[in-house]
Amino acid sequence: LIWHNNQLFEGTGLNGESKLMLTDLTSGKALKKINLPYSYFGEGITILNNKIYQLTWREHKVFVYDATTFKKEKEFDWTFDGWGLTTNGTQLIISTGGSNLYFVNPETFNIEKTLGVSDNNGYVGNLNELEWVDGKIYANIYMTNFIVQINANTGAVEGKIDFTDLLQKTNTPIYENMDVLNGIAYDASKKAFYITGKKWPALFEIKLN
Repeated sequence: LIWHNNQLFEGTGLNGESKLMLTDLTSGKALKKINLPYSYFGEGITILNNKIYQLTWREHKVFVYDATTFKKEKEFDWTFDGWGLTTNGTQLIISTGGSNLYFVNPETFNIEKTLGVSDNNGYVGNLNELEWVDGKIYANIYMTNFIVQINANTGAVEGKIDFTDLLQKTNTPIYENMDVLNGIAYDASKKAFYITGKKWPALFEIKLN
């Protein structure tokens, strides 16, 4: 999930259902869409230098598109499983489901830095969806309702946000196939986060104190 140039971009998962979309924030309808081949399970996306980078889960491929036309320009091989993806403005930052974040050159896809993430209890695993905000990395902990704030230099967890009962508190309809929290985007102009999850019927605008 990305908020870029006042537009919402989504990357979705599951084999046969994976897409890259430009989505209308009001209606939720896709304004532009690419379907990935059935063999690919789409994962995190980010935008850098007007290029959309899209990870795949276990296929070890990264697709690069023109952010305006959605035309695919190239693809890279990636050593690990692909989970979350964001950027600090010069490098891509990738999570692979463990406790490490990988800072990657966007032109060569070589790893330039590995950052271990930890809190007072040790390393923090299951790092998933990522978002870069004002020099901090926000990461969803997979299979939980928590998003952690990470120091991008040290890897230290500096804060934790609990979104338990978010759906219930907002009277959002609950469906059987709904899954975990798994989407973070940030609108710098509003200083607001957009939060959603797998197969959630709603997107939430959140402001932190």
